[in-house]
Amino acid sequence: MEKVHEPEWFIKARNVIYYILSVIEVILAFRLIFKLLGANPRNGFVSFLYTLTSVFVAPFNGIFAPFVTEGAATAFVVEPSTIIAMIVYAILARGIISLIKLNLSGKENKGEQH
Repeated sequence: MEKVHEPEWFIKARNVIYYILSVIEVILAFRLIFKLLGANPRNGFVSFLYTLTSVFVAPFNGIFAPFVTEGAATAFVVEPSTIIAMIVYAILARGIISLIKLNLSGKENKGEQH
């Protein structure tokens, strides 16, 4: 099967989408780890991270209840909404790239070059 030449704009767009996805995934991973390990939410960095990531997790809150285990000094939280958000954003990024690629291959099959 012949490899379709990908235009430079597509490669750049794909790289930007994956970069944005990577940033979102990393901050959500930090949120997940901090919640799991019972990080102090009054710490400046932890508070900032929770505030920043709450925007990305909000659409998925309430799907499943978080699991909370009370420790001697901290609460350990398994937050399914964060895990779901990470999965959905990865699928969404991949879907956007596939949609652009599908549109690109359709144009090349018609002989259009942009």
